Amino acid sequence: MSSSPEIASLSWGHMKVKGCSSSYKDCKVWPGGSRAWDWRETGTDHHPGVQPADVEEVLRKGIDLLVIGRGMSEALQVPSATLDFVKQNGVDVRVLQTEKAVAEYNKLAGQGAKVGGVFHSTC
Repeated sequence: MSSSPEIASLSWGHMKVKGCSSSYKDCKVWPGGSRAWDWRETGTDHHPGVQPADVEEVLRKGIDLLVIGRGMSEALQVPSATLDFVKQNGVDVRVLQTEKAVAEYNKLAGQGAKVGGVFHSTC
């Protein structure tokens, strides 16, 4: 089983994942991989916020816990329907300000947890 990659750096508008050369604005991470989280794919916006379609891909990667980073100023909403969707898939979820979310995710990844994340790196 691949381990969840550490988030190597986070600053406003930039995220780097260990072992990946590209920089992301917003990103999705899971055991064994990562990619850009492009809101245009799902028509996501700060309101109503994170949709089930945004997290479904990460849930399919065999995770036990999903960490959602709501942005530096927590402008990104996370509707209860999305939280319910995650829990219905048997996955625990934590919603945090992005710096706290990345710290929590890295701590869990470092412990070998099957953790995934979706992180928004601006407001």
